[in-house]
Amino acid sequence: MSDTRSFETSLGTILGRVDGAVVRARGIPYARAGRFELPEPTGLPVGTDGDPVPFRAFKRAPASPQRTSRVLEAVLEGAGEGMVDSEDCQALSITVPADMRPDESLPVMVWIHGGAYVTGAGDLDVYDPISLVVEQRVIVVSVTYRLGILGFLGDGETLPANLGLLDLVLALRWVHEHIAAFGGDPGSVTLFGQSAGGDAIAHLMISDGTAGLFQRAIVQSAPLGISSGRAKMASAMMRAAGSPTRDTPVVELLALEERVERAARRFGLRGGMAFGTQYGHAPLPAEADRDAAWREAASRIDVLIGSTTEETRLYVPLIPAFARMTSAPLVGDPIRRALVGATTHLTYTRDARKFVERHRASGGRATRYELNWAPPGSPYGASHVTDLPLLLGTERSWSRTALIGSATWAEVDRRGRFLRQMWADFARDGVLAADATAGLSDVVTLDR
Repeated sequence: MSDTRSFETSLGTILGRVDGAVVRARGIPYARAGRFELPEPTGLPVGTDGDPVPFRAFKRAPASPQRTSRVLEAVLEGAGEGMVDSEDCQALSITVPADMRPDESLPVMVWIHGGAYVTGAGDLDVYDPISLVVEQRVIVVSVTYRLGILGFLGDGETLPANLGLLDLVLALRWVHEHIAAFGGDPGSVTLFGQSAGGDAIAHLMISDGTAGLFQRAIVQSAPLGISSGRAKMASAMMRAAGSPTRDTPVVELLALEERVERAARRFGLRGGMAFGTQYGHAPLPAEADRDAAWREAASRIDVLIGSTTEETRLYVPLIPAFARMTSAPLVGDPIRRALVGATTHLTYTRDARKFVERHRASGGRATRYELNWAPPGSPYGASHVTDLPLLLGTERSWSRTALIGSATWAEVDRRGRFLRQMWADFARDGVLAADATAGLSDVVTLDR
């Protein structure tokens, strides 16, 4: 089969498919778990006789069951096309250069998708890593994990907490053990993720069982300002959930998820991302111990962390009250600027700065960035998600979205090439050159 490549792992043979300048091995299972159960490592499927057979990694990893996302609908039109849901969603996909040499050992970049821990999947078209892989000669691993009520509810008693985060721990262990078979260097692994994906990465830094599994972290637009003080909200969410069971139909679970989110709204900004990581439950330390854990991790993990200058502007048009206020004649623009500025600072910028200060003070290397590119004609400005078309996806996957406004793909790609090189340079050695932002003054600034 000339259009396939085989990769010999200790688990068995994995077949990937050649796709132009890359080879894609998709939907490889890294764990298994029953509903509301802890994940366990898993091998590859076997034949009907129980003997190993080559695993045909030709299909996308299924998404965790999820409700329709207003953001995906309004901002990333068509992003979810072709996405299939399944509770058996613990799978990863690997993209490598098609012209890999047998003696190469390339840096590995592990993508963890965002979506407020309730939507998205690693293999969405808008997350296609083909340009990053081909231009920068890196290997990209995209991970899919449990979301929402299936992955981030729990109280540690009735239901285990942090199941989605525990999925990610096993995914990183899989990468560490098997990526060499794909030409990747297990000693040069960088995690990169946006929004909830960035939040997950910050917490994987202090998760039990992750020491040595990755050396660098790129934390994009993580809402760290709402990651603390969530215990009361988590309790209220559990009360609203009642007692979901392993037999409850998925459609009923998702309706219940919506009710649980409503119970979180009275907790202010934190309720904007109701589901999420919970301290004091495996694999995370108690909240009182988290700063010490981040300090301990500083010496072994290099960090690039940042946000866009208008993160919360994405949500203003989607919230009727805010949309009315900011569309008022004369006063609308000043209201929008004040509202977006304050909420962006409280949710994203302030805590990213604190993260860098603590990391550096603890002996680690950390750089903070701000992405300031506002696509011409976009109603969202330099908002949340604006970094994504610069890093991942293709013209086909982004051309229908309102996010890039009237910008041509040539404009997006020109800026994207610079940003992709910056991300990959950091992934190679954890250091950004003094002239890293040359040619990027209208896109990103660095705080060294």
